[in-house]
Amino acid sequence: MDKETLNKLQFNDIQKEVQARAIGNYSKIRIGELLPQTSLATVKVWQQETQEARLILDSNQHVPFMGLSRIDALRSQVQKGLVLSPNDLIEYADFLRSSRMIDKFFEKNQYQTPLLYQYSKSLPSLLEIEEEVYQKIQHQKVSDAASRTLRKVRKQIRETEKELQDKLMKFLKHPSNKEMIQDGMIVQKDGHYTVPIKSSYKNKVAGNLIEQSNKGTTVFIEPAAVAKLNEQLIMLKAEEVAEEYQVLAELTGYLAEKESIIEFMVETITAFDVIFARAKYSREINGVTPKVNKSEVIQIKKGIHPFLPKGAVPLDFILGEEHRGLVITGANAGGKTVVLKTVGLLTLMTMFGLQIPVQKGTDIAVFDEVVVDIGDHQSMENALSTFSGHMTNIASILNKVKRHSLVLLDEIGSGTEPNEGASLAIAILETLYAKGALVVTTTHYGEIKRFAEEHEDFIPAAMEFDRETLTPKFILHLGESGDSQALWIAKKVNMASSLIKQAQEYMGNKDYQTKRKTFLKNEMEIKIDKKVRVSFGRGDRVLLTESQKKGLVYEDDGSDNVSVYIEEHLVEVPRQRIQLVMAAYELYPEDYDLENLFTDYQTRKMQRDLERGSKKAQKQLNKEMKQRDEERRAEEKN
Repeated sequence: MDKETLNKLQFNDIQKEVQARAIGNYSKIRIGELLPQTSLATVKVWQQETQEARLILDSNQHVPFMGLSRIDALRSQVQKGLVLSPNDLIEYADFLRSSRMIDKFFEKNQYQTPLLYQYSKSLPSLLEIEEEVYQKIQHQKVSDAASRTLRKVRKQIRETEKELQDKLMKFLKHPSNKEMIQDGMIVQKDGHYTVPIKSSYKNKVAGNLIEQSNKGTTVFIEPAAVAKLNEQLIMLKAEEVAEEYQVLAELTGYLAEKESIIEFMVETITAFDVIFARAKYSREINGVTPKVNKSEVIQIKKGIHPFLPKGAVPLDFILGEEHRGLVITGANAGGKTVVLKTVGLLTLMTMFGLQIPVQKGTDIAVFDEVVVDIGDHQSMENALSTFSGHMTNIASILNKVKRHSLVLLDEIGSGTEPNEGASLAIAILETLYAKGALVVTTTHYGEIKRFAEEHEDFIPAAMEFDRETLTPKFILHLGESGDSQALWIAKKVNMASSLIKQAQEYMGNKDYQTKRKTFLKNEMEIKIDKKVRVSFGRGDRVLLTESQKKGLVYEDDGSDNVSVYIEEHLVEVPRQRIQLVMAAYELYPEDYDLENLFTDYQTRKMQRDLERGSKKAQKQLNKEMKQRDEERRAEEKN
């Protein structure tokens, strides 16, 4: 099956939904590798598997899947020659146990699930290994009963530890040691039993200094009286570890010896996990087991795309019995593409063994090939237009389709000149039909609609549209031709009635208005005549035509020159060399003080301070006046 088709129809998303409901990691991998089946017999078997699993789920029974989540990883460790830990061995034993329990489970449900019962009968039993693991691994560690040697060593460890603790307690309680002891307790450090001694007495206690506290106030000393016992204990524990390893290696070896049987067990139980993952997802979407056929007949009753929101309008669809081609027409956003995707995805889901969200009586054809041309095929890398991308895809489709193929084409022939696009689309439909494919396409082109109406083996269909709310109803009417509703929508959005009337006339004839009209230039584009004197207001933004600099009008007294403030200087510019860019009333708020445009911040601040009676401002003003008087007198002397 073509990967592009699976992506476009969102089948990959369906796979992910099913994967999420599987228990085992290996099961998830298998689901990702499986594809819709083209064999009618296989699809029937897969559908029966899912239906039987669904019966188990609906009766609130639980298949005893145990140890399945990591069985592939545990088997990999065994195959590499690694020794399993106690926890891993228990998980492995749980998996072996599940094989027996699944066999018994389906034996109990054999009349309800005859096919799954047949599968379960082939499950092997490794009861001896299972019991061996449970006997020798208890409470997440190797049990005392695992071997005589281990039982003996652990008994010696307990006795040695007791003797050590007794001697150390005597040391702690002895009156002569009381002053040296930091805490009256026995502490294990690096496998040694020690007592905490004040660091100032560390040289007065016979024994080995094992460790010192972070602050250096306490040292942990192994008294000489227990040194030999400690050494003996360390040796015993090493012997214990070695014996435990022997037990774990022995149990792991049992599993390695039965690898071929366990592999079959894993494959069978994984198959059950995959089946029940399909059933779990089917239950969540309220799926129904459809009829299946190889007669190229699709009859969907109240079908719903699984990714549409709740409340979506169900689809009734039929193709293949009386007609082999369907051309869907209707308004933009009317649901035409949704029909294509729903038909395609429900078909793929059926071929994947899933129940589908439809009503009973639905019949789905099993195809050898399902191909689509949906969406934008524009490619920046290959410099292909949308139309070129569609044509490239359709060319590939034409090369691969034959009988038992379902072809879904969205807006066939669009993206180019309408007459050529429609003609090419009809030729494509005829070619696909001649090859024996079932074809469903959407279009806006009237020529393609007429082709569907006139062709004996094609049928038109229209998507219902709510003219009042300008929304699609997603209802497909077979045998009807729809239109794009363009004029109706234009009217509803209050376009001029004269415009709509003109468009209606053009639909009947092509007498377009093609005469040239003369348009007056905008007033801003008319050059100022030398005889016309244009007045400017304070604050108007103007362009100095000679220097191409912009400035603000400071004063226009009606003379030949206008005072313009530009680059912080006032200049006199001939009126003919000034062009208005934007008037002050457009630039500034109604109550804006235009004087601010020509006064710097410090000056404006001084004025405000003087207005409110600031002594500091008045003092500064007097100082400036005095400075100007001194400068004037100095000039007069010179």
